[in-house]
Amino acid sequence: MRLPQSLRALRPSEIGGLLMDSANQWSSHRASSKGAALALYMVFSLAPMLILVIAVAGAFFGEDAVRSELFSSLRDLTGERGAEVIQTVLASAHESGGGWIAALISIFVLIFSATTAFAELKASLDDLWEVPPNQKGGIQGMVRSRMLSFGLVLVLALFLLISLTVNAGLGAARKFYGDLWMASTFATVADWLSSLFSFSVVVALFAVIFKLLPSARISWKDVIPGAIVTAALFLVGKWGIGVYLSRGAAVSAYGAAGSLIALLLWIYYSAQIFFFGAVFTRQFALRFGKAADAAPTEPPSGDSPPPPVA
Repeated sequence: MRLPQSLRALRPSEIGGLLMDSANQWSSHRASSKGAALALYMVFSLAPMLILVIAVAGAFFGEDAVRSELFSSLRDLTGERGAEVIQTVLASAHESGGGWIAALISIFVLIFSATTAFAELKASLDDLWEVPPNQKGGIQGMVRSRMLSFGLVLVLALFLLISLTVNAGLGAARKFYGDLWMASTFATVADWLSSLFSFSVVVALFAVIFKLLPSARISWKDVIPGAIVTAALFLVGKWGIGVYLSRGAAVSAYGAAGSLIALLLWIYYSAQIFFFGAVFTRQFALRFGKAADAAPTEPPSGDSPPPPVA
């Protein structure tokens, strides 16, 4: 993936200053506390969110194929213990009964629960980006937040569909060419392309979240550099978190609850990386991008447009 011109043009001193300012903002806004809250909300929202993602993507590829691909990806991200917890919770969530009224209530609860984590994420991003409280929209803003959150759940399903399509294509090529595929340079090239594609998907996901979720305007040109940096930090952090959870005593000390603790810790530390990336994106927009775009998207009714977020 080629870096944007705005990111490649930065001098080392500017990058260092940008990272330092981002770290200071990350600390002053108590991102660690926000990460703890998000981890709790995410644990309760994870099963409903995955049920919706599997239902949407499963309409195209079949639920079994989607579930297999999803758990394979989750295992790579969270490790074996975290994936086991998710799989157990998801299996329990499918054990339900009742009539059509119970089904309708279940669907409503499912959507509300699935969007709770994204609603909390939006509130955290608004605070990190210093959106004034009176610009967050009240009841209307809450409804809009839930709609955006549901939209992001659908975006997750879309990205999963794309990933399934690419993996299915690579699998078909391996099966068709057999040993010739494995012995040729195509296998190496395909692995590199697959890794590049996976990184691009992560960048696209972060870019969509940074662009759409906060109550602030920011241009795509300013979002992309922050999304690339966040994705790079996320991949490095994924390795570090995995090493810590596999070797540390923090998980094993909890015995039977160790798998749940491992999942909570993984979400918590991943949230810290994400929040740092969010602060980096805002600092980049204010220092090197279109600062005038970093303003709330919806002015209060009857008032003049709000000033840019400083």
